[in-house]
Amino acid sequence: MPQYERHFTLEEAREELPELRRLFQRIHELIALLREQRMEMERIQKLIASNGHASKHPDYGAIVGELQGCVNAITDKGIEIKDLEQGLIDFPHWRGGNEVFLCWLYGEEDIDYWHAIDGGFSGRTPL
Repeated sequence: MPQYERHFTLEEAREELPELRRLFQRIHELIALLREQRMEMERIQKLIASNGHASKHPDYGAIVGELQGCVNAITDKGIEIKDLEQGLIDFPHWRGGNEVFLCWLYGEEDIDYWHAIDGGFSGRTPL
């Protein structure tokens, strides 16, 4: 019995790449903003702890909301995100009658690898 509801052909997965590149570029920008704001929050906390006055603090809400929207745009299609920061994703796929993943990493030109469902990144095999 299949683990995944949707399975991609290699061609269907490749059609997703332009949008995935755009989304992961934005995800990386949003993660960088969150890191910057976290550093600002830590600075503010130090000021407060030393009886300093700090009234401005970062608002993570909009950034987190946009980040969640990017993630949903990927996962709602049935694509698995394995590492958000690296941009590592898997597409459920049938290969030789077996349910496997087509594997793609942000920055790679094409989808050139697959691995067993329980194989992970280290089990990537060239197509």
